[in-house]
Amino acid sequence: MGREPHNEVGLADYQIIDRSSDLEALAKDLLREDVIGVDTEADSFYHYFDKTCLVQVATRKHCYLIDPLALGGPAELRPLAPVFESPKVRKIFHAAEYDIFVLKRDCGFRFANLFDTMISAQLLGYPAIGLAAIIEQHFGINVPKDEQRSDWSRRPLTDKQLKYAAGDVHYLIRLASKLEKALRHAKRLGWAEEEFEALTQREWPEREFDEHGHLRIKGAKKLDERSAAVLRELYLMRDRRAREIDRPTFKVLGNRTLLELAETKPRRMGDLGEVKGVTDLIVRRMGKDILAAVKAGRSAAKTPPPKVKGNGNGRKRIDRKTERLVNRLKRWRAARAQELELDPGVLCPNSSLEAIAWKNPEKAQDLKDVEELKGWFVTEFGPEVVEIVRRVDPHPEAEASATVRGEARAPGKSDARSEGRTEKTRKAGAPATRDPAQPGAARKKRRRRKKKKKAAAAQTGSKPAPK
Repeated sequence: MGREPHNEVGLADYQIIDRSSDLEALAKDLLREDVIGVDTEADSFYHYFDKTCLVQVATRKHCYLIDPLALGGPAELRPLAPVFESPKVRKIFHAAEYDIFVLKRDCGFRFANLFDTMISAQLLGYPAIGLAAIIEQHFGINVPKDEQRSDWSRRPLTDKQLKYAAGDVHYLIRLASKLEKALRHAKRLGWAEEEFEALTQREWPEREFDEHGHLRIKGAKKLDERSAAVLRELYLMRDRRAREIDRPTFKVLGNRTLLELAETKPRRMGDLGEVKGVTDLIVRRMGKDILAAVKAGRSAAKTPPPKVKGNGNGRKRIDRKTERLVNRLKRWRAARAQELELDPGVLCPNSSLEAIAWKNPEKAQDLKDVEELKGWFVTEFGPEVVEIVRRVDPHPEAEASATVRGEARAPGKSDARSEGRTEKTRKAGAPATRDPAQPGAARKKRRRRKKKKKAAAAQTGSKPAPK
């Protein structure tokens, strides 16, 4: 079946599948397995229209490198469809989200019975969740990482690429077994299984070009109206060029280069070389297009900027009351995450905390309506969260004042230090929070100084100097 197996110490034998008959036979064999490890390689770093270039599958005894390009394209992987949708065959991935995305997009596969080693590591509080780091932690083996950004669309694949691809799936089954035991011991296996099921059901919309995508470039919002119009024309020109030559947009012109071109608005070919990121080759190949885009932006009719929903990232703009509640929830999350030895963002991302604050739940049952929350979080922590939300703040004015001054701290050590100082103040017999209506010594001193200046000015007939 395919080429002769290769092997390397520490890695599985791998067999290349590049014929349809071999793939059909392999698919039948895989349906008799109870568990397999799976990974994919794509070419998004090298092409505008990226595609699945390699599928790696490991059983307990063998490793197969399936070459969809040799088979005629990703659509020819359809014999594997029954394997991926079978509830009897467990599929082990590491960071499955992208793999599932490309396999659904390119092949139309459906998924069932999935296990993700990265999600498992996150829920177990691992400090490093990369596959290589976890393999080294559990097996003491350093797997190669230097082919992560290889051009997987080029043929023939090198021995180095093939060994790297095999290494990505060789340890998955054994690793998943260890992580599943740890999850069960930590009573978090149910959390993980819910996450896995959500991944199998996830759907992605068709990729559409956003003609206002230039507004997401870092620094774009600081541009004046004319420069923003130039940036938009450059952004559109870059996308057209990337499609023509089938290259990722960042390999045509970088975002920083687009921004500098929009700010400087060069008029002549000679000016282009002064812009960082515009090489002589780019000038020769795209110089005229760049200047034409700049000119079009300069002469574009003034139009109001497009309306952006929310604050540009899908979240509502938060008012002060809601922000105070979010800060309170962050303090709870920081303490709870530390107790559970979890990353706070894994326990409950900021966007979910904001959704809780907007919901302002009366009871734990209300949290089930919050789409941003995971079921296991609502089940395990819903009552605690509602208690935090419904707790009466003894000093809302002081908290609001701190928020306005920008003194609301992020959760973590800074919160612990702040709470420690508050506790010490209470023990000393002083109020925990000073009434902002009562001026402190420094404020009284400034007022006395101001009165003296006014009195001196009245005597001399001059006006006091501004602060």
